[in-house]
Amino acid sequence: MPPSARHFAPDVEEFVRERHRDLQQRRRRSAGAFSALAALAIAGGAVALSAYVGRRYSPDRSHPKIKRWYRELDKPGITPPDPVFGAVWPVLEALLAAGGYRLLRAPNTPERNVALALWLVNIAMIGGWTKIFFGERSLTGGAVGAAAMIGTGAAYVERASRVDALAAASGVPFTAWVAFATVLSEEIRRRNP
Repeated sequence: MPPSARHFAPDVEEFVRERHRDLQQRRRRSAGAFSALAALAIAGGAVALSAYVGRRYSPDRSHPKIKRWYRELDKPGITPPDPVFGAVWPVLEALLAAGGYRLLRAPNTPERNVALALWLVNIAMIGGWTKIFFGERSLTGGAVGAAAMIGTGAAYVERASRVDALAAASGVPFTAWVAFATVLSEEIRRRNP
């Protein structure tokens, strides 16, 4: 081997070792992360399923009995007009879907899995609340369910913040909205014994 090649051999060997270590670290960091397509399908599918359940019990023209029942309730002055609910929920659900997507793309760690479980609980509770409040016409159940969502929403934000700041931030508007919805649900329950 020429002298100049011997001089560079340790540098090349060290370079190759460093690249190998970098590659192994990247693989460990992404271990257990879902592919972009799988994460999109799971997050989008979960939110779509919850929205479908919620839509089946929504007080709109496709459900005239539910709409009439809701219209006849004594509601407080802080109740937003119906179109506000129709505008707010798709945005909240899209934000939650984005947060779930980001968590699904994160490496498989205990923190990520707890955050994902809380994310899934919140997604399920959205459709579940609609079924309880509108479908079952349970004002008490609606108030209790909304209050529970404050806790699960806040827990999701806190746990997701340990994994991905943007995923956590995506849950803040949802948690704020369900805090408002809890006040509203409780006031409706109180006014309609």
